[in-house]
Amino acid sequence: MLSQKPHLSEIEIYDVLANERRWETLRVLTTTSGRITVAELATAIAEVETATRPVPKSTRDSVYASLHQTHLPKLDELGIIKYHIDSREIELRDGAKQVDRYMDVVTKYGVTWGEYYQLLGISGQMLVIFSLIGLPLVGAIDPILWASLVLGVFAISVGYQLWTSRWRLLQLFG
Repeated sequence: MLSQKPHLSEIEIYDVLANERRWETLRVLTTTSGRITVAELATAIAEVETATRPVPKSTRDSVYASLHQTHLPKLDELGIIKYHIDSREIELRDGAKQVDRYMDVVTKYGVTWGEYYQLLGISGQMLVIFSLIGLPLVGAIDPILWASLVLGVFAISVGYQLWTSRWRLLQLFG
């Protein structure tokens, strides 16, 4: 269990993410700094699965057992997490970075939506700055117009992203 794989294949990554508890484990760990106990993780996952708070003890115990016996050892073996069995604590390892990209929605152009929005934000900011300093061509257009244009593209992009992933949203909120 101490070995860490230097590189995960896409098949291994898809296998990891195919299971909702492993996927949710990684989501919880990426939003938590440092270590988390198996009990805390089991409670968080059981809350998502049942959409109730507090979670029924039997559900939390079932999630805890499957994490401890199956999912956490697998993630540890692949080098994605470090599972400290003696203290029942978990933390992310460098292997999680390989999986992280697959947890984001990738567009048909091979870029994640996060990367797209970062590029759009930086480009918009640069257009406004160039307009303010009077760079030829760009400076001829008011910075507020550039900012409005970029915000409009953001709004259209968000609408498109929500529309194309509506089936996921319906499952989540339906």
